[in-house]
Amino acid sequence: MHEVVWKNCLEYVKKRIPVQSYSTWFEPITPLKSEGNVLTIQVPSQFFYEWLEEHYVHLLKEAISLELGEGARLEYSVVVEKEKPATTNATSLRINKLNDRNATNSNGLNAAFIEDLKNENNLNPTYTFDNFIEGDCNRLGRSAGFAVAKKPGVTSFNPLMIYGGVGLGKTHLVQGIGNYIRSEDPTKKIIYVASEKFTNQFIDSLKNNNVQSFISYYRGVDILILDDVQFLRDKEKTQEIFFHIFNHLHQAGKQIVMTSDCAPKDLKGLQERLVSRFKWGLTADLQQPAFETRMAIIKRKIQEDGIYIPEEVIEYIAYTVDTNIRELEGVVVSLIAHASLMQVEVDLDLAKRVLKNIVKEIDSEVGIDYIQKTVSEYFHVGQEDLKAKTRKKEIVIARQVAMYFSKDYTNHSLKSIGYHFGGRDHSTVIHALQSVNDMMDTDSKFRYSVDELKKKLKMRTT
Repeated sequence: MHEVVWKNCLEYVKKRIPVQSYSTWFEPITPLKSEGNVLTIQVPSQFFYEWLEEHYVHLLKEAISLELGEGARLEYSVVVEKEKPATTNATSLRINKLNDRNATNSNGLNAAFIEDLKNENNLNPTYTFDNFIEGDCNRLGRSAGFAVAKKPGVTSFNPLMIYGGVGLGKTHLVQGIGNYIRSEDPTKKIIYVASEKFTNQFIDSLKNNNVQSFISYYRGVDILILDDVQFLRDKEKTQEIFFHIFNHLHQAGKQIVMTSDCAPKDLKGLQERLVSRFKWGLTADLQQPAFETRMAIIKRKIQEDGIYIPEEVIEYIAYTVDTNIRELEGVVVSLIAHASLMQVEVDLDLAKRVLKNIVKEIDSEVGIDYIQKTVSEYFHVGQEDLKAKTRKKEIVIARQVAMYFSKDYTNHSLKSIGYHFGGRDHSTVIHALQSVNDMMDTDSKFRYSVDELKKKLKMRTT
């Protein structure tokens, strides 16, 4: 009888909620008995019961009333080891706690599952404040991170949200916070977890009836570091769990640190109430590192590896690779690997060959070197003259034309282009571009020369 009643209730529920919600919260339920107008069902955990009560109690009441008439009610049996049956007055439902034969302890928690979580959520000890290079691009984030590390949960920077593009050091910074706190106070319970892993852990807890253990584990931390929070988008159940964990930790004065690829206001697919909480503390962005910061990053990297690279090579790499820290360090590693495999010294020529295969340029076959060579041959001047300090008119014109094409045919910044022309600054490049445009407007012979060079360069890209 009770199986038929519950089956009919499920049919009613299934038509009114999403398929995923149905499979998550209703398929694990087992009907136990039906007596009069009371149906008893068994749920996997106390949390499971609380979730049903909060989100689906009215729907369940409608379903059971249709089957057993007005005044019908549900009784829940929650599987927990070694606890006596207890009752709750919430919505007049009685909770009978039965024995779970294996998985849980006296608190209803699965010790093995929690131990697995501890083993998965580890900090990388190589990420520290000491080897995090500070610059204008990240000064606010680093300063806020260090303040949080010194007094977790005490400052107004709770939560602390660090955001920025790929490879700018977000993970390094937030793990540096965790490592600093651990070194100062080993008793603090610190969890670092990527949001995708957090989601997978939650799904695993649902499959194995360990949701209460999952929640208890995360509620018990002193510092929670959640990386790449944007990957929670459109994961409604995971967001719901994180929302409750967030509230519990924040109210308890525990520190929350998060990273994202964009500012909270630009996060899509996240619940508004969750995003609003991200704005409670401090939001700091990490930007692309400036030339001086890139120089410092390269020098730190080669110092750590015990490698010598000439200053001119360091400058060349710093000017050429202006995207992110990860790509910058990757270029250094690749350069060192090439030098080792080929058993040659690291010099400027090797750096140019290596970067040619790594740094993508618009119309990638056309680089600044090729532009300089083509332009110098056309104007019958030496390629090195384009980089020299000479102010001879024919060389100045050739140099300006080469700068003009470098801006059009490569993705180098103005500062980088200036560097490749004898270390000139970006204002010189701007002047060159304007001069070429002005001469093209007023001098038909000069415009013809530029058009001819453009054909030569385009031939290279076809």
